[in-house]
Amino acid sequence: MQFVLTVSTVNVNGLRAAAKKGFVEWLAATKADVVCCQEVRATAEQLPAEVVDPEGWFAVHAPAAVKGRNGVAVYSRVEPEEVRIGFGEPEFEDSGRYLEVHLPNVVVASLYLPSGDVGTERQDEKERFMAAFLPYLVELRAKAAAAGREVVVVGDWNIAYDTVDLKNWRGNRKNSGFLPEERAWLGRVYSEAGFADVQRRLDPEGPGPYTWWSYRGQAFDNDSGWRIDCQLATPGLAEKVVDVVVERAAAYDQRWSDHAPVTATYDI
Repeated sequence: MQFVLTVSTVNVNGLRAAAKKGFVEWLAATKADVVCCQEVRATAEQLPAEVVDPEGWFAVHAPAAVKGRNGVAVYSRVEPEEVRIGFGEPEFEDSGRYLEVHLPNVVVASLYLPSGDVGTERQDEKERFMAAFLPYLVELRAKAAAAGREVVVVGDWNIAYDTVDLKNWRGNRKNSGFLPEERAWLGRVYSEAGFADVQRRLDPEGPGPYTWWSYRGQAFDNDSGWRIDCQLATPGLAEKVVDVVVERAAAYDQRWSDHAPVTATYDI
């Protein structure tokens, strides 16, 4: 049976603030079947009803144990058959960084990979996360294939893979997010785990389209951004992508996050 699946991902940069600035209206208008959010930074009890349990959606929230940090969520129009929070690594089980839902034909996961900061504990945490997450992706793909499912892991990967994925790549070669070892790790997600970047399947050349722009300076107005919000799919699903859109706000004052939603449509 063929059907169309549309998946949207966005780092909301604090869902309580985003809800006041336009996220609620965006969610009501989206044609997506699944919406994945990152950096929610709130528990369900702290969120307004219209984002905790919006009409027409099955909502799953995975907040971090540390209040006001991280947090991922998934909204699905179809009730998930199974939900998994975390990926089996004790350090990150309650960190609000990974949540997957199992739908009839596909596993959709919302990922918020640590951002890192060179020379600090944050970078060490990012490296530990990556080291544990890669083998899980290999395992996830194998288990899903055995169950007849495809997989798409969407979210804020916090790594720009190539020079076409950020405007100022020369000035960021020694910064977290564009370090050689981080880019090499993402390359292993493609080669060893076998996932494909669906944006680059349709637009292999770039540059961009960027998905995050700093609030500082004129980054948004100058489109001086990074492409760090991505949808990575198993090959069988990646080859069925027909459209990927970065929903960039029309103007700076119309943004409800410093990231833009990335929406992909798959003709399965």
